[in-house]
Amino acid sequence: MRRGRRTAVVAAMALLAMAGCTRHDSGEVALTVSRSGCGTEWHDPHGGERTFQVHNVGINTTEVELVDPANGAVYAELENLGPGSTRPMQVTLGRGRYAFRCLPEDTDAITGPTVTVTDGPKRGAPAVVPVDEQVLRGSVTTYRSYVQHAFPALRRDVARLDSAVRSGDRAAARRAWLPAHLDYERLGAAYGTFGDLADAIDRLPAGLPKGVHDPGFTGFHRVEYGLWHGESLRTLRAPAGALDSDVAKLVEKFGTERVDPNDLPLRAHEILEMTLQFELTGEADQGSGTTLATARANVDGTDAVLDALRPVLKSRYRGLSGADAALRRLRTLLDAQQRHGDWTPVDELSAAQRRAIDGATGAALERLAPIAALAQVRRAG
Repeated sequence: MRRGRRTAVVAAMALLAMAGCTRHDSGEVALTVSRSGCGTEWHDPHGGERTFQVHNVGINTTEVELVDPANGAVYAELENLGPGSTRPMQVTLGRGRYAFRCLPEDTDAITGPTVTVTDGPKRGAPAVVPVDEQVLRGSVTTYRSYVQHAFPALRRDVARLDSAVRSGDRAAARRAWLPAHLDYERLGAAYGTFGDLADAIDRLPAGLPKGVHDPGFTGFHRVEYGLWHGESLRTLRAPAGALDSDVAKLVEKFGTERVDPNDLPLRAHEILEMTLQFELTGEADQGSGTTLATARANVDGTDAVLDALRPVLKSRYRGLSGADAALRRLRTLLDAQQRHGDWTPVDELSAAQRRAIDGATGAALERLAPIAALAQVRRAG
């Protein structure tokens, strides 16, 4: 559980955009935005596939949204449109009423004139009702409760690991390591809230000046490395004790730490992105050969995020059931690699097994990716 758009158009199109709004046979519409006007030139609305070439003639970087003026639901958006720049906004317009809404930095939001599309398809791109922090508050509360209910098992299993290391029983310490690590991985989205403790507890040696021998290499993977590379258990007492202490600090501090509401939508796909990068490549393996078990725990962490966000997503994301199905498929494939409590090391997977797991992870990520935007807390004005 570790911490991890659009192209500019040619100059000729930028000059065209500055001249005002023009509709082309290709379905392109050029318009301008600033802190005093937002798409005011759009006078000839037509339905179907449209590409708005949006040019910022103002002095403020701005977000530009195409919205339903009745309820503010967003059909399409451009983020961070800088002064003097032009970017395309692509959208399918159905019959209905539309307006452009601009949110310039350091100044009030402004909404352009409402236009009515009377031709084209009856339905166009789906509109997403904006999420504010109040809407996400219930999801954050649900997720915090999930984490706090998981803490006792984490504390217990890390203490068992520490005790096994101190007893000098390597076999017992190896058996204790994985349950403790999986307890932590299942926490999922909370690592942004954990701050520096997240690194202390679960960092990898990559990037450290001395790698696995660097004093900054601490936490679960430091203990894992020592246990599976023949290091003296006496030497491992300090890392195991520090891990136990850091986990205790994490549990103590979490009750007073604020969870950023935007963390949950981001983690919905970010957890598996990092799983694909570290666990499914074997890069995270420090000797135990259990990264597929970690990947499975990360699926649980992703499920916890989705469960917390479900009340927000039900009315906003048509692909939610598809995301659930993709996670079930990935869970099944990973579970098949556990036999009698032992997990297949990644490098022992057959080519077909690796393709299936990587493909299922990619499919899940594709389904989860829209959630970050759909459930993002948006500026109200």
